[in-house]
Amino acid sequence: MNEPDTGAILREALRAAQSGDPGRARSIAEAGLVRGGDPAALNAFLGMIHARMGDPRGAIAHLRAAHAHRPDDITIACNLIAALIETGASEDVLAIATRERALADASLRLARYRGFVAQTLERFDEAVEAYEHVVERSPGDFESWNNLGNARSATGDLAGAVAALERAVELDPQAPPTRLNLAEALRAAGRAEEAEAVLRRAAADFPDDPRPLMDLYVQFKLDWRQDDVLPVLEAAAARDADNPDLQLKLGVEYGFAHRIPESRAAFDRAIALDPLLTDAYLGLAIQYEHTNREDLFAPLIERAEANGVAEGALAFLRALEHRRAKRFEEGLASLALVPADIEPQRSVHIRATLLDRLGRTDEAFSAFAEANRLHQENPSEPLRRAEELRSELEGELRIMTPAWRAGWSADAPTGLRDPVFLVGFPRSGTTLLDTILMGHPGTTVLEEEPPLYDAERAIGGTAALPSLDPVQLDAGRARYFEEVGGIVDHDPARLLVDKSPLFLNKVPVIHRLFPNARFILALRHPCDVLLSCFMSNFRLNNAMANFLRLEDAAAFYDLTFHHWERARSLFPIRVHTIVYERLVEDVEAEVRPLFDFLELDWRPEALEHTRTAKARGLITTASYSQVTEPIYRRAAGRWMRYRSHLEPVLPTLAPWVEKFGYSL
Repeated sequence: MNEPDTGAILREALRAAQSGDPGRARSIAEAGLVRGGDPAALNAFLGMIHARMGDPRGAIAHLRAAHAHRPDDITIACNLIAALIETGASEDVLAIATRERALADASLRLARYRGFVAQTLERFDEAVEAYEHVVERSPGDFESWNNLGNARSATGDLAGAVAALERAVELDPQAPPTRLNLAEALRAAGRAEEAEAVLRRAAADFPDDPRPLMDLYVQFKLDWRQDDVLPVLEAAAARDADNPDLQLKLGVEYGFAHRIPESRAAFDRAIALDPLLTDAYLGLAIQYEHTNREDLFAPLIERAEANGVAEGALAFLRALEHRRAKRFEEGLASLALVPADIEPQRSVHIRATLLDRLGRTDEAFSAFAEANRLHQENPSEPLRRAEELRSELEGELRIMTPAWRAGWSADAPTGLRDPVFLVGFPRSGTTLLDTILMGHPGTTVLEEEPPLYDAERAIGGTAALPSLDPVQLDAGRARYFEEVGGIVDHDPARLLVDKSPLFLNKVPVIHRLFPNARFILALRHPCDVLLSCFMSNFRLNNAMANFLRLEDAAAFYDLTFHHWERARSLFPIRVHTIVYERLVEDVEAEVRPLFDFLELDWRPEALEHTRTAKARGLITTASYSQVTEPIYRRAAGRWMRYRSHLEPVLPTLAPWVEKFGYSL
């Protein structure tokens, strides 16, 4: 039998394929194989036909046969590689696109495939070698420069990554992903300002693309630049208004900014766009809890049930409702149904609070410790930030000497009614006190707002305090009251109470700006304070990050009160102390002298703190669930239940326990 004409067979099969009959084309080629036609050419054609027919595995079988007959045919090899990649058989690709074949292929196709697959398999050194081979011979290949940059970044060669990505951007400035990759490499290389500049340029150059703005949002979150977060996130959402994930993030960030109506609206919008977006329901539940609208839990749960939300998320919502209703055992039962990937830190923390209320002390402490361990994994590096704050306080203590104070230029009284500053270590009763003070018609109360920090920055910080002149001080005060006016409608005839517990560390700045300022110091047993801070689910700013470990919390307490006591020895400040344990025993007896100190007339209605708390709406501290209840005494002395767990830090706290009139 004569050998068939493979060329004629392929021409006939190709005509069938071009006429839209791939099945007939396949039959013609298969018949040619049976008759002894060229196995390489016919299997290569059959591989192509099977791929077009959506049968990658059939394509692979034929292309392997073709490759076996012609291992140096680059087109056959590349078609086989493409089919293997489609089926996820990436490991097999490197056996075809070997280093030797890739480096010998003048077309560079095998080297590009080798680099891509090696990168996919996280064999980054091999990827780098392949891409470097490509760009050396094809220096205008911007995609390979981009891929080389990403691969170099993965090997730790950040300088090389930046150089490659800058070249890719130079070659094709109209490719947004390359800009994003460059920004990421710059950030990894510690060049955050340049990364921000690249993203801002990309956001301007591609006005319809939300991705540069989203990457800026992520960068600002990692850098704890909370003031910069919302503007870029709002701009991203404006570019992609129907993106439920962006609406979800807006809900979260509006909540952080205390813009509660907008937060709720964003969560509602996210649910409308994606009725199964679990986190939006959870975000709404948390907002309801923080704004004393627990009556909305049941309707929210009904809404989630009607939309088919998964049982695990519903169990979390029910656990919140059970806790609020003091059904602690039912709350634990609901939490047991919550999957590990739903609000893991918050779920563990809720479980800890329920165990504590049930008196299961050791289990509760273990759960609180686990919740804090999970928070330690936050990418913003809370433990590092906490240590930096403690180091900053240590540095201030070193300079706060009598000689330093003696070198100040003269104080310049304001001629105005200076604010009152309500301070105390967190969890010492400051939220209860500020709620009582809110109930007096002669006060305006700020709750942990930034005006003092803004004024401090305006005058140059602690280092600038000694040399400030009257003009600079007036400018600092003006900045303070300007910022206050942007937060509340403050009548100067009313007493301004600026409550922020850790202004304990700001006495030098406060006294410099407001020499006649009065202070309310909230005190509580140091052991109860420390335990409560450890048990609280704070937002992890630099200060609150100190409460993730007991040893850090104790060190922070010690530094904070050393700072306070040093400041009191240097400045003639007027202080009225409120003792938490006396406050919860007899609120009127403890508060009446405070009103006298503040020169406020006595108003019994101010003691109706639950009414005031419900009227005020958002409560921004960890005490939100307590100040809406009648005053309770269960937390006073609670530390004794946990004494065995606190033993390692008692030596640090003991001097303060004695100084403040408590005992161990």
